[in-house]
Amino acid sequence: MIRRSALTLVTLAVLGTAAHAQSGYPSKPIRLLVPFAAGGTTDLIARIVAEPLSRELGQPVVVENKGGGGGSIGAAETARAAPDGYSLGVATVSTTATNPAINPRIPYNVATDFTPIVNMAATPNVIAAYPKLPFHDYKGMLETVKKEPGKYSYASPGNGSIHHLMMEMFKLSTHTAVVHIPYRGSGPALNDAVAGQVPLIFDNLPSALPFIKEKRLTALVVAAPQRLPALPDVPTFKEVGLASVNRMAYYGIVGPKGLPRDIVDKVNAATRKVLQDPAIRKRIEETGSIIMADTPEAFAKQMREELAVYKDVVVKQKLTMD
Repeated sequence: MIRRSALTLVTLAVLGTAAHAQSGYPSKPIRLLVPFAAGGTTDLIARIVAEPLSRELGQPVVVENKGGGGGSIGAAETARAAPDGYSLGVATVSTTATNPAINPRIPYNVATDFTPIVNMAATPNVIAAYPKLPFHDYKGMLETVKKEPGKYSYASPGNGSIHHLMMEMFKLSTHTAVVHIPYRGSGPALNDAVAGQVPLIFDNLPSALPFIKEKRLTALVVAAPQRLPALPDVPTFKEVGLASVNRMAYYGIVGPKGLPRDIVDKVNAATRKVLQDPAIRKRIEETGSIIMADTPEAFAKQMREELAVYKDVVVKQKLTMD
């Protein structure tokens, strides 16, 4: 009886210490791991949010980049972290949907290894073309690739990227045959598309938009809720009858599994407050992105739905990482 009482007291003491630690969260700097190299849209949005989030939480939020494996190396590190709120990660469609859908060797389970916290923003995607092709709008492109199946190709930032699987979704929906040319990132893919080495490209709008504005690429169709102010003459996928392809790339914050709810709620509330700041909204919207600022439940639902959608594309198109 004495031993059991002593054990109970020790257990209660440990639990009390843990509860106190959570209630005092955060008491030290927080790492926000970006699973891609510096300079991309994911990194940019993380850095825009990190500084004001530091002020809201009262501790530094330090952005750290760990790229590789289409984002899976950094995502796996977030999944393995201690569930104490001091190691969080940025989740994207690539790390939580398209890459896991096509790559059976991903070292984490999206459904069980993360705690969704908040979706910060979403970015439209665009199909763009080399300007000297025999078509200059979506209708012309579709008619041309249907007449000449297999003649045209498209560039993407790599196998398993959101752009790869979204173009495969487009091909599935339109019964077209366009050849995939994977690159190691958006930069090299854009360089070859602008040079005319590959006629089409599917990319995030922020990285493609400067070339579109300079008329070095022609925007044909965008994945966005409505037409974009920057591209008022370019239809959305929904407008052209492809609502299923009208999907954006998200940038959210997740923690490892088992992250306590009070920590989730605190980070969610602080992030949403940051995203209400007009100056922060302006900086994010200038990248071509749209503010989301949703609940943990809404973000979790979106992650599940996107993974299911892209798994279906992979099966129907018989896609592999090879």
